[in-house]
Amino acid sequence: MKHLILFGLLLTTSLLAQDLQVKSKTFHADEKLGISVFEGDVNIIKASDELNASKVTIYTDDKNQPTKFIAEGKASFTILSEEGSLYKGKAHKVIYFPNKKEYHFFKNVHLKQINEKKEIIGDEVILKTIDGKAYAKGDKEKPVIMIFKMPKKDDKKNDKK
Repeated sequence: MKHLILFGLLLTTSLLAQDLQVKSKTFHADEKLGISVFEGDVNIIKASDELNASKVTIYTDDKNQPTKFIAEGKASFTILSEEGSLYKGKAHKVIYFPNKKEYHFFKNVHLKQINEKKEIIGDEVILKTIDGKAYAKGDKEKPVIMIFKMPKKDDKKNDKK
């Protein structure tokens, strides 16, 4: 039964633009509730996006389409936005809403926008990959930190040529 549910979940998601591949040490599901839980070195890949965590819970609708992913425990990720921005990072908890293509990162968030050389460090970060918007907030002890990689003076001279 578990394999049938997993097969159904993977089959329905593969009907979307790209296949969704989930690897883990253990798996259990409740078809009536629409919940699948993967634990132990969880690795999820869809196209160029990747999510790794200790535990991932996937919620599905009545058509077995994923509506929410919750990754917990040493989560790391690689995300390619619709506009072509590449993000890499880590957080204690990640919630992904595939219908909105929106990520919510919690606790010790470190998000790098690789091709723009920007970093966000905070306690809570929201990344909307459709429109390329990000929101962040810190906690009581630590503010949000935004780091922009600035060109060196020599680089500016070369840009003027």
